[in-house]
Amino acid sequence: MKQKFKPYFDLVSGNQNYRRLWLAQIVSNFGDWFGLLAVYAIIVKYSGSELLLGLIIVVKMLSLAFSSPIAGFITDRFNRRHLMIISDLARGVLVLGFILITTAELLWLAYVITAVQMVFSAIFEPAKTSSIPNVTNAQELVIANILSAASWSIIFTTGMALGGFATAYLGTDLVFLINAISYGVSGIFIYRAVIPQVMMSSEQKREYRNPLKGIFEGFRFLNHNRNVLRPALAKGTFTMCMGALVYMLIIVAEDVLMMGSIGLGILYAARGIGTGIGPVLGRRLFAKESGWIRAIGLFMIFSGLMYAVVSNLQSVILMGLFVTIAHMSSGSNWVFSTVLLQRRAPDIYRGRVFSTEWLLFTLAQSVSVTVAALILEFNILTIRETMMLFSGLLIISGSLWLFKVAPHEKDMPDSVLDGLQFRPSSK
Repeated sequence: MKQKFKPYFDLVSGNQNYRRLWLAQIVSNFGDWFGLLAVYAIIVKYSGSELLLGLIIVVKMLSLAFSSPIAGFITDRFNRRHLMIISDLARGVLVLGFILITTAELLWLAYVITAVQMVFSAIFEPAKTSSIPNVTNAQELVIANILSAASWSIIFTTGMALGGFATAYLGTDLVFLINAISYGVSGIFIYRAVIPQVMMSSEQKREYRNPLKGIFEGFRFLNHNRNVLRPALAKGTFTMCMGALVYMLIIVAEDVLMMGSIGLGILYAARGIGTGIGPVLGRRLFAKESGWIRAIGLFMIFSGLMYAVVSNLQSVILMGLFVTIAHMSSGSNWVFSTVLLQRRAPDIYRGRVFSTEWLLFTLAQSVSVTVAALILEFNILTIRETMMLFSGLLIISGSLWLFKVAPHEKDMPDSVLDGLQFRPSSK
């Protein structure tokens, strides 16, 4: 057992710069998940509307989507370490604004603060993900991403669980204060890290001084590199249905389990556990990266089947078990597609590649959650029927991926950087 975990211990103990980037992720993620239920709580408290609850998720996702293209260009053009520090400080100040919401008339502030917060997240996330290959070697890269995913899930689990209890028993103001502090601590860790980066040449900076041209060049790169485009589509395809299913866990906790924030904390904790375990097991089942695109389709089908079971359960324990199993697949999808993009995209395009992935992911999730929220708001289907609908659609999506996308994935040696075959336009 000790030998199985040795690569992870060696990476954290021996790679100082990755360790600091990893610790920054842990601290900021904990604050995010610790504070998320508090945001949901104030919306429920001052509105009681399922549509407005779904709207906060849509605002979050659309803000990420609309800012992602320019954010990707920024993370390729400027120093990513500096951008992450600025983003942390800005988000720390913004989340304190939630404390100002004390009446229903001020509820609009929650949506404004969330929107601006996500603009900085749209810069931070591709900058962080693009930086991992620059602080690890080729052998460490998969281990680093599995560790990041496992850490995310552990923090998600503890953060959501503790956040549910803290929101219920300590109040939302203290929760938001802890969230703000976490961003400051994250910024300190990143400040202390050395993060190499292949910068654009002076000629490229002059050529792409117009952001629109730089953004278009990123899209052109993806269009000419289908082996990069395929993993870039994976998260968006998955979340077209999974986004709605995760959103509906909020309603399940309130209306089916009748447990409120505590029930949601348990279900979201189950989600986090699955996300952490999944990539470790997924890598054992699919050892060769050349088979990962096909595996992503299988993961979609499996997750859909597990949520179909969840839609017919009444016990929080059984729901938690099947939510865990479902998100083992979603966690594997996340790590597999991320590693493939990190390997295949060159550094000067990596920020735009990951921001485009975020764009597709957030748009798909926004549409998914909006449709589910409207179905429930207007009583078109019950919560169980709506979950079954999206579970079935996820199974169909996985089947289409297997038969339409996976066959185009050519057998490739592991760690081939397809993106290096691309040359920027001189037009």
